[in-house]
Amino acid sequence: MTTDIPQTMQRIVLAARPLGSPKPSDFRLETVPMPVPGEGEMLVCTIWLSLDPYMRGRMDESKSYAAAVEIGAPMEGGCVGEVIASNNPKFQVGDFIDERLGWQSHAISNGQGVRKLDPSLAPLSTAVGVLGMPGITAYVGLNTHGQPKEGETLVVGAATGAVGSLVGQLAKAQGLRVVGVAGGAKKCAYAIDELGFDACLDHRAYDDASALRKAMAAECPKGVDIYFENVGGKTMEAVIPLINVFGRIPVCGMISWYNAGALGGSAGEGPNIMPKIWRTILVNRLSIRGFIITDHYDQFPTFAREVSSLIRDGKIAYRESISEGLESAPEAFIKLLEGGNFGKQLVAVSPDSTRDI
Repeated sequence: MTTDIPQTMQRIVLAARPLGSPKPSDFRLETVPMPVPGEGEMLVCTIWLSLDPYMRGRMDESKSYAAAVEIGAPMEGGCVGEVIASNNPKFQVGDFIDERLGWQSHAISNGQGVRKLDPSLAPLSTAVGVLGMPGITAYVGLNTHGQPKEGETLVVGAATGAVGSLVGQLAKAQGLRVVGVAGGAKKCAYAIDELGFDACLDHRAYDDASALRKAMAAECPKGVDIYFENVGGKTMEAVIPLINVFGRIPVCGMISWYNAGALGGSAGEGPNIMPKIWRTILVNRLSIRGFIITDHYDQFPTFAREVSSLIRDGKIAYRESISEGLESAPEAFIKLLEGGNFGKQLVAVSPDSTRDI
């Protein structure tokens, strides 16, 4: 069963491996023939493309938990799409799905690991945001690795981003004091007024980690029990000395260092702070756990049930930054790495017919 299908499609491929911050010339927009689904396959039209910080690591040719994007291959990423042709009996034309289609207007899928979506339950865009990979990252990072307890204090960087905003709200719901760190007064006000954080510090207002640490200490009078690590850099330097004995640090990401490439830091950036940090880890008996969310998708049903219920009850807020058209993805991604997004960064690749459902 098929619907009217264009003869060509668009995709954005990796044109060059970035040196430092990505540039528009590191990407290339191509128009190519529309693929035809084979036996057991379906053709999907992308509606929403998710842009996420981890994609920067995939642009480097270095050993990691996932393969690097090859030069000339489409950038990878999660998407919401609509099935427009199907030779797979499990999927019909008109079905909406969550699939890793990449930076493409259309793609072929064999249906393995694909999640069907019901737009009457939640907006389709949330499937790659608060109810998708960023959402379960926040849920698992906080609950499984942060092990929160009522009355404790949590600090989270990138506090208004797709992950940090949910981490803080889930922690507040469990009775923790939540202090966010974000870039800009508007984001900090949003974290307090809309997300319900107890405090939020604008890291741009402080010249160095020492100044940020002093302000953070004032907002964390009992110290810090959980530091949800997703930024690294100045925020990490500020918070580590404030962490209490037996504190926990779930390590989700390090966005402030991603543009330094595979080494994760710039040579000559300043004094080596690792001896001091390592000593703090020892003396305070800290638990630090890096985690990759694909190791925890067995928790997805529980996460989806609990968080969707909180959203329906008005207890969880979320915000989206939307750029229009596939061609806008490189610029939006570059801005994301610079903190230019406000909430979950999405690309509207094609119209979402369900937005008014």
